Amino acid sequence: MDRIRIRGGKPLSGEIRISGAKNSALKLMAASLLTDEPLILRNMPRLADTRFMGQLLAHLGVRVEERDGAVLFLHGQTLSEPFAPYDLVRKMRATFNVLGPLVARLGKAKVSLPGGCAIGARPVDLHLKALEALGARIELEEGYVLASAPDGLTGGQISFPMVSVGATEHAMLAAVLARGETILENCAREPEISDLADCLNAMGADVTGAGTPTIAIRGVERLSGATWSVVPDRIETGTYAIAAAATGGRVTLTNVAPQHNRALWSALKQAGVGVETGEDTVTIARNGTPLSPVDIQTAPWPGFATDLQAQFMALMTLAEGASLIRETIFENRFMHAPELARLGARIDVHGNEAVVRGPVSLKGAPVMATDLRASVSLVIAGLAASGETLVNRVYHLDRGFEHLEDKLSRCGADIVREREQETR
Repeated sequence: MDRIRIRGGKPLSGEIRISGAKNSALKLMAASLLTDEPLILRNMPRLADTRFMGQLLAHLGVRVEERDGAVLFLHGQTLSEPFAPYDLVRKMRATFNVLGPLVARLGKAKVSLPGGCAIGARPVDLHLKALEALGARIELEEGYVLASAPDGLTGGQISFPMVSVGATEHAMLAAVLARGETILENCAREPEISDLADCLNAMGADVTGAGTPTIAIRGVERLSGATWSVVPDRIETGTYAIAAAATGGRVTLTNVAPQHNRALWSALKQAGVGVETGEDTVTIARNGTPLSPVDIQTAPWPGFATDLQAQFMALMTLAEGASLIRETIFENRFMHAPELARLGARIDVHGNEAVVRGPVSLKGAPVMATDLRASVSLVIAGLAASGETLVNRVYHLDRGFEHLEDKLSRCGADIVREREQETR
């Protein structure tokens, strides 16, 4: 098993190119099931999660080819039996989103319920209720969802009882081939929603209102192929921005969509970090200036992203005073706090709130990653700490960060990946 060794205390300086968004790419890949023509995705991240999705799509009959220049070729000309087994769905929840496209195109599907999640329960009942509203018959049998609509899906009115990115995307993927009009209300507004809608429209769909609480979809008989560029990853953007702020120095992030991280830029400026945004760049600068404490509360976009909460907590350990971090999206998402404490952080957790008291002098130590975003918060803390930090279970990192060590090394970080049995 791999681990990452960091010798901290070095300011970052240089340029980092941001990859395509994992959370968008996975749903765009699922869209390939909706057409018998090729879907070509550019600016495609190469991650463990995208490989998992590729394996599932290949099992379903999609031709999957990674090509040079971050390009992924997907061609579901003739799909096989619409069956997604547990072994291919359990690895990540996004694979469940093949259910709607399969039913929309083939009229039936059998898909395993996804496995559990370390950061809290994320039930799929909203997904299933949305498909039922489009005319699908849903049955649960021995851990599998059996969905059928032999005469095709029909448009309907769906009002989500709570904002859900996954359910919004899943309903969109199913409704584009449904007969008539579908109205989705109380939708998620994340940039990845708009990216999916724009790609579907490029394939011939009729989706309006993405990025607002109400999305209207007029079903079409068929979709064509398309070539689409995945939106830049706002979580990767924010992660490297926070790393630059924690270590000091000056880092320019390229291939970004600065407008997607306005809540983070505001919080960093409050902390005393320099933030300069361009058309598709962001420069983060902090040269020895002390950090001020900042209170944050996670919220659906355009609020502060829950996927940046752990990283920001690592930064606040260096601030001069107490910061309050309130998590409103997922339960159990403070599991990184005890690991940060191993590096010297002072964090008190009470339910969905954490109080971070600083500044502390972080010191390197062995730590254990618990989930994707928690793992990269430990990397950030290790970069800012004195001495050596060893981050174990970095397979979590590989789910969402492409060439993390290389990108940081090119900016001056002393960071290497090694096998556990290796010694230095």
